[in-house]
Amino acid sequence: MKILFLLLSFTCYFSLATDEVYIDFWGKDKNKPKAEIKITLEPKATPEAPIVKSPERPIGGRSYITEEVIPYLYEKEKDDPEKNQPLFGLGLGDDFLGNGNLHPGFTIPTGAVWQPRLWFYGTSRTSVGTYDLGENSLQTSEWATRLDLFGNLQLTGTERILVGVTPFHRDNDFLGQVFDPANSKESTNPTNLRVRTLFFEGDLAEIFPKFDPLDSKGLDIGFSIGRQSVLFQDGMLINDTIDAFGLTKNNIRFNENAWLTNLRVTALWGFNEVNRDNNEESDDAQLFGLLTAMDTIWSTFEADAIYVDADDKDGSDLFVWGLSSTKRIHEHYNWTLRYLGSNAVDDETAVSSDGHLLFTEVSWTPKGTYDVIYINGFAGIDNYTSASRDELAGGPLGRTGTLFAARGVGNYPSPLSNQAQQALGAAIGYQYFFDNKTQHIILETGLRRDTTNESPDFIGLGAQWQKSFGKRYLIQVDSFIRGEEDGEAGYGVRTEFQVKF
Repeated sequence: MKILFLLLSFTCYFSLATDEVYIDFWGKDKNKPKAEIKITLEPKATPEAPIVKSPERPIGGRSYITEEVIPYLYEKEKDDPEKNQPLFGLGLGDDFLGNGNLHPGFTIPTGAVWQPRLWFYGTSRTSVGTYDLGENSLQTSEWATRLDLFGNLQLTGTERILVGVTPFHRDNDFLGQVFDPANSKESTNPTNLRVRTLFFEGDLAEIFPKFDPLDSKGLDIGFSIGRQSVLFQDGMLINDTIDAFGLTKNNIRFNENAWLTNLRVTALWGFNEVNRDNNEESDDAQLFGLLTAMDTIWSTFEADAIYVDADDKDGSDLFVWGLSSTKRIHEHYNWTLRYLGSNAVDDETAVSSDGHLLFTEVSWTPKGTYDVIYINGFAGIDNYTSASRDELAGGPLGRTGTLFAARGVGNYPSPLSNQAQQALGAAIGYQYFFDNKTQHIILETGLRRDTTNESPDFIGLGAQWQKSFGKRYLIQVDSFIRGEEDGEAGYGVRTEFQVKF
């Protein structure tokens, strides 16, 4: 009993400041402890984990950077089948996707570290073809060449200056020769050094890191200024190379909206080189746009609006908008739905009209293959007109299929018109990949119907074969047969050879 009383009659308390423990034992006098024991705690020494050199270090040991030298996957960069370096350059800075250490660069007054690298690259395209569109048309053959050259001064991962020239063509004139129906030959030589691309792009937070050293203020605003390609709504809203200034804020998120994974907002001002819907340049037209994209857990949505300000001689002002949704259905089908509209602010003209365009794309890959089946369709209501279209872009329906697409070199036409005014149409195709995906064949059928009954309806069959080889070279053959309502059939075939350097 006394032992039990002794065990229950003590107080234990700790001194955190001195790592000590006090134990008091109490007797009959409740105001004074009978005895007190002080125990000083000494922390147990914890030996550091031994440093073991690779490869003997055990799994779960301390973090370290291995001292083992890991060889390159390819001793020579040219042996890498996935790498396609530019053919030539000035040797400024690090090589494109090169092996070894990076150049340290230098710090500019804003605090950013720049590592300049200068690379040159481009594409050469040569096309030979012949075509006859049938009723009221004669056979025409042509040879055309296009060369796109670019110089890329990469300053950081986000800042660069890009300059590009197209010395072998100007607008719709290409270096080459046209054989007209009268058996005469017409040579064209529009060689020039006109600059078609020149812009600087970057990120404000990366250029001025001192304003947000902890990267916590949301100053990651991208910008671009100069002559550049602008394409939205897959080129149906705008597809042109213009002098423009743009600001983009990406990765906008709201904590209370978990369904929103990313929001991108772009403000655009196009102040020169603006073409109209007829693919011709307007001397004084400018455009102003607000362009947004939103990634959600269900789909990707786009909502865009552009206002074109033009003089009366270039057509009236135009307001154009576009809405779209792109998503996966049952994790197997890709579906895109677009609605675009245009409204002439003043009187309607050929380049400023009221109208609407509905467009849909569905595609999927058959099980066990890399092939693609696609079904695309459109409905043009009244006279939809785009905000701006490049000389070689054709109309807004080029994405419908190969029968509607503009070629971008020479004057070989699209078998079915890619203009969106008052028309219904569709294309169904199968893209077959083989030879380790270095070759493909596309077989497609398409139709276009005029809803005003003022123009004939057309149906077409098209085929394309493409082969890539040597990492830089590509050969392509296109052909078509077109049937016209109550008219003659048309046909065409072309071969194109590309070199990427």
